[in-house]
Amino acid sequence: MSPRSPVILGTGSYAPERILGNAELARTVDTSDEWIRTRSGIRERRIAAPGEGCSDMGVQAGRRALADARVAAADIDLLIVATITPDMPMPAVACIIQHKLGLPTASACFDLNAACSGFIYALDTACAMLASGRYHRALVIGAEKLSSIVDWKDRATCVLFGDGAGAIVLGPSPDPTGGPVRRGLLGTRLGTYGASADLLCIPAGGSSLPPSAKTLAAGGHFMKMKGREIFKTAVRAMEEAARDILEQHGVGTNQIALVIPHQANSRIIEAIAQYLELPMDRFFINLDRFGNTSAASIPIALDEARRAGRIKTGDISLLVAFGAGLTYGSALVRW
Repeated sequence: MSPRSPVILGTGSYAPERILGNAELARTVDTSDEWIRTRSGIRERRIAAPGEGCSDMGVQAGRRALADARVAAADIDLLIVATITPDMPMPAVACIIQHKLGLPTASACFDLNAACSGFIYALDTACAMLASGRYHRALVIGAEKLSSIVDWKDRATCVLFGDGAGAIVLGPSPDPTGGPVRRGLLGTRLGTYGASADLLCIPAGGSSLPPSAKTLAAGGHFMKMKGREIFKTAVRAMEEAARDILEQHGVGTNQIALVIPHQANSRIIEAIAQYLELPMDRFFINLDRFGNTSAASIPIALDEARRAGRIKTGDISLLVAFGAGLTYGSALVRW
């Protein structure tokens, strides 16, 4: 990328008002606050209100990111929404968000499904499209309403997930000279373990197993997860993605000001910290308050970290994630 490669101009996030704590969840599911916290680190999660869809949350996060970037909706010509829970299978929720935000009809809008790695995939895609010169400013949103696809009787999954949205605005650096060092996305490392697609999936509802009374009765439209296998693969994938991106760009762990990992499980994050030989205070963690929000987890954390003063100009951040697919990815960003 050239020195004028896209930079993050602003961030925004949104979380539904309703907070569902572990104790409340334990009243309806065979679990406990202690069981959930020791196995995941999660204390509570946000749950969307009745009638509040993925697009509504995405609009709120997008609007806040635009305001933070001081960029008008009319100046956006690319919108990518990372999600596995669009308002409906067709059309893309990005089209609905485009209309609700008032983005130009000439803007390119589409969804990207890479599950929990979706935001990193979308970030890479948007930067490549902007670097081509055919687009100028992009809005990238990660938005999920996971409460709509979990079986609230399955304690292996329902205790882990929550709803929310995060967003960033990408565009040319405000410094026309590019500054003394290159800012923006320094690089990404994306990958997939497709042979493990069955470890985390929604079996029914697609073209191979269309909706029917039988699939509904069997609960085939809910998320299914093999937790033990996912844990092992997640640690391996995130370690590989982190190692590769640092080696490719000659960046030492001592140069990483903040690691923003996918917020899935505190034990996974601790394993990554041990592998990188970094103290836990170099990691931004908010999963205790939000749970796993899939593609929304990293952009929500990015926004919170910026607003808390954990990210400063010149800092290098490492983003790293894994998700159903099984997809995984990492990104290096200089602010």
